Amino acid sequence: MKPTGKVALGGVLAALSLTFMLLTFFPFATYALPAIAGAVLIPFVVEVNAKSAWLVYAAVAILSLFISPDIEAKTLFISLFGYYPILKSLLERIRSRRLEWVLKLAVFNIAVVVSYLLLLFVIGIDADSFGIVGKYAVYAMLAVGNIVFVLYDITLTSLIALYMRTLHPRVFKMFNLKR
Repeated sequence: MKPTGKVALGGVLAALSLTFMLLTFFPFATYALPAIAGAVLIPFVVEVNAKSAWLVYAAVAILSLFISPDIEAKTLFISLFGYYPILKSLLERIRSRRLEWVLKLAVFNIAVVVSYLLLLFVIGIDADSFGIVGKYAVYAMLAVGNIVFVLYDITLTSLIALYMRTLHPRVFKMFNLKR
């Protein structure tokens, strides 16, 4: 695989991912756009490899810290959605489906708790700013979040399959990638 193809693909996908993070100023986008921004990295994982995809994730994470307007969206991207498509590719190599799902859910739950603690104690957001649920937001997020996370994972799997059928041959040719 030519290094210029890797760099070009990484740059294009990082820019697209960062564009989604810039759009987080819309109130409804706090959770959806970081998830989409992370999913944008799927082609890089497929076309190049997971190891190199961590660098693209790091670049987008660092840049989103400076230019993304929503602090919650930044935290969610950095603590889960940005790296989850990369980690998913590694976790799905585990032979035991039960262990795979236990690890996926553990990653999600740890990420939600860490995000919540970062928002409260490092960034200094008041627990009451989380609305009606207030200081119990982490419990509500975990209860509803686990169900949504499973749906997100299934959707990512479908997106990967769709990508492999439709866009993979074009991206492969466009960026002059070789196996």
